[in-house]
Amino acid sequence: MKILAINPGSTSTKIAVYEDETPRLVLNIRHSVEELSEFSRIIDQFEFRKQLVLQALQENGIPFEFDAIVGRGGLLKPIPGGVYEVNDAMLDDIAHAMRSHACNLGCLIASELAELLPGCRAFIADPGVVDELDEIARITGSPLMPRITIWHALNQRAIARRYAAEQGTRYEDLDLIICHLGGGISVGTHRHGRAVDVNNALDGEGPFSPERAGTLPAGQLIDLCNSGRFTRDELKKRISGRAGLTAHLGTTDIPAIIKRIEEGDEHARLVLDAMIYQIAKHVGAAAVVLYGKVDAILLTGGIAHSEYIISRLRERISFLAPVHVYPGEDELEALALNVLSALRGELPIQVYQ
Repeated sequence: MKILAINPGSTSTKIAVYEDETPRLVLNIRHSVEELSEFSRIIDQFEFRKQLVLQALQENGIPFEFDAIVGRGGLLKPIPGGVYEVNDAMLDDIAHAMRSHACNLGCLIASELAELLPGCRAFIADPGVVDELDEIARITGSPLMPRITIWHALNQRAIARRYAAEQGTRYEDLDLIICHLGGGISVGTHRHGRAVDVNNALDGEGPFSPERAGTLPAGQLIDLCNSGRFTRDELKKRISGRAGLTAHLGTTDIPAIIKRIEEGDEHARLVLDAMIYQIAKHVGAAAVVLYGKVDAILLTGGIAHSEYIISRLRERISFLAPVHVYPGEDELEALALNVLSALRGELPIQVYQ
């Protein structure tokens, strides 16, 4: 099986070519601020990014011959996890998506490229809107605002399956807490193969992160919204994009922040330790969901490379369950292997409606 995986991000488009489980090409196509500034909306970048994918394949001598093309899932309506074949309903919902993110381009590019090849199929897998919450977890103090989930479903699930394989068991037989530590931070409670509780890591819940504000004091937020100081779009950026570490410290660069701490910057120490503190609090809350019966806590994402952060997290959470660290993320591999399993009949191919 030849599979092309496409993962559009804010400033890059990552692609990988797999033959069965073997990667033949893994490439990160970076986009400059100047290139992207030509487009007023993210959706307008579609043709630009699609052509770059085709160009990259040609330059690397990869024949345009695939059994399947899989794109990173976009911000669709809430759906259960799994592999979905791209259909008209999905494309229509992406065209009218209420939230804008580069990941929305994934299924669009996959669909259009697959149409160029006879017999080729287009898929997405475990998009960020996967919703398997227990009903009790949806309730908030206001019926106007039920909880929603936007999280790193693809990487969390891939890491969960990897850990399960290492332990000689199945993801569906484990109770796990998984933290994806990146520009946004999601803390997922996985009970026997379902993410029964997880925060909205995009725009308004959970620990603050390098780019996100996380949970904020509601009264103060309402006052700020009505202060006249900011427009609606500016306020949105104050909770997602220009928030968290970048709002406090002017950067999302963890090694640079740690260097400042080593040079005596006590404010930087306080802010970074506060982020670690909040992550640990949410891990503790996740343990309550599982009645304290946690098989393991898995830490993943780019920030998991930081010994400063991981060592301090361990100090706070290791009493709950064994802690295992999987630095970085390999969403391209997760996309390709999900689809490979679906094509082999090992995973069901679900229908988006």
